[in-house]
Amino acid sequence: MPIIKGFRKLVDEAMAQVTTYSVDEVRARLNDPGMQIVDIRDVRELEREGTLPGALLAPRGMLEFWVDPDSPYFKPVFADEGKEFVLFCGAGWRSALATKTLRDMGMTNVAHIEGGFAAWKKAFAPMVTLEQHKAESAARKAH
Repeated sequence: MPIIKGFRKLVDEAMAQVTTYSVDEVRARLNDPGMQIVDIRDVRELEREGTLPGALLAPRGMLEFWVDPDSPYFKPVFADEGKEFVLFCGAGWRSALATKTLRDMGMTNVAHIEGGFAAWKKAFAPMVTLEQHKAESAARKAH
């Protein structure tokens, strides 16, 4: 069966419809309580490469279920309309598609990082290991 619309076309269409931030734009807002960074990469990538400080870990395969209040897997953090959710993946492709999907679901407070984690890393922007992230998350919950 021939593919009538390949991944590049899907990604290009998504990129044309979503808000995209550069690494520098996101890095400048790291301490902004109105922004929630969302890492949609899978656990193998997180274990191998780490993540961004304060990122919400939301695997791509569960994202739509975590966002929808009617889903049994709903995560209330996504209902916060006072936050802008800025997604990223490895290279910016999955996050572009995911951002478009969330916009299609009705979210207007969603964007993604151009170039994903690869661009973040290349810019020497702040990163944490998965273990550091877990410790930070536990400390935040304890307060």
